[in-house]
Amino acid sequence: MSTLLQLQFMPSLDLNGNENVMSAAAGTDGSSLFDTLLQQYMAGGSGSDRADADGLASMGGPSALGGLSELMPMLGGSGEPATADAGAAGDYEPLIRRAAAKYGIDPSLIKAVIQTESSYNPSAESGAGAKGLMQLMDGTARSLGVTNPFDPAQNIEGGTKFLAYLMKKYDGNDQAALAAYNAGPGRVDRAGIQTNADFQALMERLPEETRNYVTKVLNARTSYIG
Repeated sequence: MSTLLQLQFMPSLDLNGNENVMSAAAGTDGSSLFDTLLQQYMAGGSGSDRADADGLASMGGPSALGGLSELMPMLGGSGEPATADAGAAGDYEPLIRRAAAKYGIDPSLIKAVIQTESSYNPSAESGAGAKGLMQLMDGTARSLGVTNPFDPAQNIEGGTKFLAYLMKKYDGNDQAALAAYNAGPGRVDRAGIQTNADFQALMERLPEETRNYVTKVLNARTSYIG
């Protein structure tokens, strides 16, 4: 990791007991370096694309953004269902369908994440400060272009955007991607997990909360398939 990249991110690290929770440094136009990198990565930029003049990250392959894994934000909250003002999947079907089509994610996976994270309560807020349907931390929300995490449309858009990045990063291995959504990609990568087979073999290297989280999401997903 280059010194410049560390200096850009380090002042805004959020140390709420979660090593992967961070707030990306905002750019002069209100965007962030993370947002720029994420957009270029998901757009499939060529190997000549660079995050800045120093060429901090190449966007050209499956390992793109790998150097940022230590600083990538953790979106998933506690996974504890909220009950107050809770809705249902049908209440947000158009928003979910739109985000799913935009980012190429199965709607059932988005619904399962929302169910596990907030029980469809758009006002949910965890003790760690994760907010809304897909439980976005403030820094993460800003990085994903979300200005109001309690707005269902913005929250689903941002959460799905990051979920799509993780599914791409882990080559469609949903268990690895979900573990990274909850614990952060840095911790998952350090555990040596890149595939579902890796997750099954090495899950003991991850927190129990994360292991339970993956199981909950996958179980919830079955009720939305079909």
